[in-house]
Amino acid sequence: MKRRQGDPESLGRLVPRVLRDLGLEEAARIVRVAERWEEAVGADVALHCRPVALRGATLEASVDSSVWCQQLRLRSPEILAGLQRVFGAGAPTRVRFRVG
Repeated sequence: MKRRQGDPESLGRLVPRVLRDLGLEEAARIVRVAERWEEAVGADVALHCRPVALRGATLEASVDSSVWCQQLRLRSPEILAGLQRVFGAGAPTRVRFRVG
């Protein structure tokens, strides 16, 4: 069946296209990561660290102390594996931590 102008379109198909057209696709991606952050990294990490930006495949995260920042840098392979488990092929492949 050919789609006529004015036919309803599913919101799930429409929203990503609108976000991309508005240049907000990256903002939508960081929101999805933030929504499932604790699931991906665990409650302990989520208590001290939160995602703040996605720049391409690099996730930037804010950490509450320099001690935790160093610990999370050492645990970055584990954190990336958790993100991969939750987000699959769309997961960030690099992570940067900063105190703030």
